[in-house]
Amino acid sequence: MPFASTALIPLVQNSGFTMWLYRSDDMRVDITAPGYFNAAAARLRAGDIMVLQAADSMAMLPVRSNALTGPGVTLDGAVTPVSLTRALAHAFGISQAASAVVRTVVLAPIMAGIVVGTAIPVQAQVHGPVQQVTVTLRNGAGQVVPPVQVIAVSQGYVTATVPTPPVGTGYRVRVEDVLDPSVGAAAPAFTILPDLRLILSEDGLRLAQEDGAALLQG
Repeated sequence: MPFASTALIPLVQNSGFTMWLYRSDDMRVDITAPGYFNAAAARLRAGDIMVLQAADSMAMLPVRSNALTGPGVTLDGAVTPVSLTRALAHAFGISQAASAVVRTVVLAPIMAGIVVGTAIPVQAQVHGPVQQVTVTLRNGAGQVVPPVQVIAVSQGYVTATVPTPPVGTGYRVRVEDVLDPSVGAAAPAFTILPDLRLILSEDGLRLAQEDGAALLQG
């Protein structure tokens, strides 16, 4: 059977959108074939929805351009009379409360030149809910130099001692939150120097150099 204009009934119309009902004794495959709704092209608009009651199924079809319908969704393979509720109410609400929490680590200055064989004192001030921090020493390539220390924050402060690594440049100390490593601070690069101090020893009534020779007055 051809398209029947009187069988195409608007159910809901609002803001340029229409939900249609179309009843036919035709098979669904014939109704959804291109050209079937050409006579209703002026009424059907892309984005409309059609509830189809065909001879073999009931379906909900999207309306596309040029009065074509998409494959849609089958509602029932055994056709029964259509029963639709045209009244609809929507209620939706959302609320959100948020506040900013500041978490920062402020690292105290570290000497630019440190002598090998000593220790590196590390002090940092911590703001926010940070319970523990990780204290690491990193070389010029950014690699961690063991040991890695986990220090508890006490009244907003952290104190640690890092053993000196081998002689070299580009070392940095980094202090960061254990739970969130993005919260942290790194010291400027510093250098580990060789120990150039003159070692003296007492030899009887004389002061001797490291090799045992007497220290002479000039």
